[in-house]
Amino acid sequence: MNKKLPDWLNPEPWLNLEFSPADIERAISADAPNEKTLAALLSPQAADYLEPMARRAQAITRRHFGRTISLYTPLYLSNFCNGGCLYCGLAADRRAKRAVLNEAQLRHEMEAIKNMHFEELVLLTGERMPEADVPYLEQCVAIAAEYIHQVVVEVFPMAEEEYRTLANAGCTGVTLYQETYDPVIYEKMHRWGDKRDFHARIDAPDRALSGGMRAIGIGALLGLADPRFDMLCVYRHAKYLLKKYWQAGVSISFPRIRPQMGGFEPDFPVDEKMLAQYIFAMRICLPETPLLLSTREPRRVRDGMAGLGISKMSIASKTTVGGYSDDAEESTEQFEISDERNIPEFCDMLRAKGLEPVFKNWDAAYREPAHYAKA
Repeated sequence: MNKKLPDWLNPEPWLNLEFSPADIERAISADAPNEKTLAALLSPQAADYLEPMARRAQAITRRHFGRTISLYTPLYLSNFCNGGCLYCGLAADRRAKRAVLNEAQLRHEMEAIKNMHFEELVLLTGERMPEADVPYLEQCVAIAAEYIHQVVVEVFPMAEEEYRTLANAGCTGVTLYQETYDPVIYEKMHRWGDKRDFHARIDAPDRALSGGMRAIGIGALLGLADPRFDMLCVYRHAKYLLKKYWQAGVSISFPRIRPQMGGFEPDFPVDEKMLAQYIFAMRICLPETPLLLSTREPRRVRDGMAGLGISKMSIASKTTVGGYSDDAEESTEQFEISDERNIPEFCDMLRAKGLEPVFKNWDAAYREPAHYAKA
């Protein structure tokens, strides 16, 4: 850890502050929220203010996103991995059944996904491996782009030119969670493999956007480190990217540790009440930023959060390789899905809450690599 950390990665002054009830109330109603606002809303003292936070978060969400929830689904291309992540069921030392989709299998998967009416897809792999390197991803992105308007990748960090290769193939965005922004805990959690390089990962969103990607999704895996520290770092990271690449799209996800092969138990467990507090806080402080919640979460959480800060969700997810068609190979899943509802069930829930499911908010005509005028 001799390399200098980014200047924006230093939220610690906000972690030990005490906030009064008046401080929390001012933060909830802030017209120009800032980092101190977020620190107040993340604080233990704010846990007693979830109802007013929820009302403010809902009003902000409706103002900027209307009564809509954008929908997407993930597709695992490969679960081969060289990583030693303590918390992952696909780590190299797990006895996981490995698989990788070939072109014929991928096309069958894409037909199945297209028939489900999705127009946004996230393609996932493990860390960089011979079975799933950049040339393989380039081919998969190009095939997926034949079927789907918006193709995003959630894979290993790459060089800027490698990201440009995927952008030229039709990829519009990258999702890359830092897992934790605490470099000491990060090193402990990543025992070996390419992912052990903290700096290569934290700089990857810059390389992705410089390489022509139009959108970047960031987040922390809640449970690995102090969640308030990580949420403040996510906020700082988002603000930095939004300033430097002001034409780009930035979104934030809130994954929590889920049961997986290996039985990892988090040292900093985040319960549902804490998760709700963090989502409300982030919505109040980043009013125009899409906030995502995946099928990692149980239906009661997803139902409750829809429209209350959250503006985008995955549905009908599979965490095995393929899984959408009958031709998919059997493999080990990365983690357990909690919300297993099908599309009609989930959409009925949204409509019952006065929300409209949106399957398409991007057109293939806008897939050309971006060229940013940096601030």
